[in-house]
Amino acid sequence: MATRMMLALSLGFAGVILGTQIARADPQCGPRDVVLAALADRYGETRRGLGIAGDDKVMELFASEETGTWTLTLTMADGVTCMMASGQGFQPVNEALPAKGEKI
Repeated sequence: MATRMMLALSLGFAGVILGTQIARADPQCGPRDVVLAALADRYGETRRGLGIAGDDKVMELFASEETGTWTLTLTMADGVTCMMASGQGFQPVNEALPAKGEKI
């Protein structure tokens, strides 16, 4: 069940990146604490989701319901965090995933 949920979240985040047309061609990277402080201070964003990307990376979604902004980050094993995509119009979703074989 958890594996299926993580797969669905990963596919969802990939769709967000592809669908926004604002994915960064040149990601902005820095030490994790510096990047997270900037997201919190400038945009009021907090972590809303995460997932494992490959063997040694963590993907995280940060967002703010107040400002509507969101940022997708990727953190490498060495602690460097890169902002991979960002946008506006964040809407939290809390709905059950469809059962296997059900249409969306």
